[in-house]
Amino acid sequence: MNMIGIIASERKEGNTDFIVNKMLEGAREQGAQTQSFSFNNLNIKPCRGCWACHKGDQGCVINDDMQKIYDAIEDAEVIILGLPIYMGQMSGQGKIFTDRLFARFSPRFSPYFKENAVKKQMVLSFNQGNPNADLFKPYIDYTNQMFRTLEFNVKEVPVVTDLRNGSIHDREDLCRELKYLGSSLASI
Repeated sequence: MNMIGIIASERKEGNTDFIVNKMLEGAREQGAQTQSFSFNNLNIKPCRGCWACHKGDQGCVINDDMQKIYDAIEDAEVIILGLPIYMGQMSGQGKIFTDRLFARFSPRFSPYFKENAVKKQMVLSFNQGNPNADLFKPYIDYTNQMFRTLEFNVKEVPVVTDLRNGSIHDREDLCRELKYLGSSLASI
């Protein structure tokens, strides 16, 4: 089993980093090969909308660290995408990552659809400071549907809440839940 985590946050060792890495830790305990990518040490530029990626077989023409993630996605069986919620939506880093997927994946109804459909298992892991898990539910549901439209097989959509009160490291129940989720993903 090959699993990657993408931490769409600039905060080094922040909540999103902790959540994604706990899931990967649980997967490693079950024998999975894991790798994580964190926006705090990557240089990934926004999509230019130049369409060069769909005018041949060259892929994305932006030469940055997204190329590493494209390669890792090809080999991954499970992708964990860690998305902090800022201003009611995924972080800007999450949106940049999502937009850059256009170079590889297009919905089946698109004229740019390529037969190499994604068919990758995915976890969309959201986290927020607010304690109400349903506060941003419409946006979370929208994001889930968007990734399903791209033919990712979204297996789980955990929402970690109440991250303004105390350290995430002290929430032992959450640590156990995240590791359990990671270990269960390793057996898909």
